[in-house]
Amino acid sequence: MEQTLTLLVLDLVGCFVFALSGGLMAVRKELDIFGVIVLACVTGLGGGFLRDMAIGATPVAALSDWRYLVVPMTAGLLTFYFHPALGRLGPMINVFDALGLGLFVIAGAVKALDFGLSPLAAAVMGLATGVGGGAIRDVLAGQVPVILRRSVFYAIPAFAGAAIVAFGLFLALPQSLVMAVAFVVCVGWRLLAMWRHWEAPLPRGSASV
Repeated sequence: MEQTLTLLVLDLVGCFVFALSGGLMAVRKELDIFGVIVLACVTGLGGGFLRDMAIGATPVAALSDWRYLVVPMTAGLLTFYFHPALGRLGPMINVFDALGLGLFVIAGAVKALDFGLSPLAAAVMGLATGVGGGAIRDVLAGQVPVILRRSVFYAIPAFAGAAIVAFGLFLALPQSLVMAVAFVVCVGWRLLAMWRHWEAPLPRGSASV
């Protein structure tokens, strides 16, 4: 019961935070209120939707529990009506996005383990939960997904956090300690990468092939 409640809280808080970032991108793209809500929902729910489909957790949580729809829709409406104030919080939105990433990779890995996946597969599902919604958001917004452009910012810390949770819980280490370490590693790495402007290596020479 405790783990189920923990998973629900992680999912919903992460969903709300990610939905805010999706709504802000929609506002920047000058979408109408429907577009803002759609992009907020896609960003907040996309990763969890992909995870649940992949592990066979159907009907997916986003469709079977009304809270999963209300949370991102609320975030979208808040973004639509209060985007000037939220826009001025640019650096804070990046922090919220990092926090959402940390929450989602933990929730994704925990749920995958609950469904009997191996630690490595659970880590991959944690990664998918963390980055899936953002990737779909970027595609719908007409840009290259950030995971493909700034993997040091997103994919690597997400996988590291998910792997810590998956292997830590598989080894029966204390759940609270494992989750705390995974959260600090994922969020801390993401924020440090943004602060230090770390970039993954790019191909050398001409781009023409």
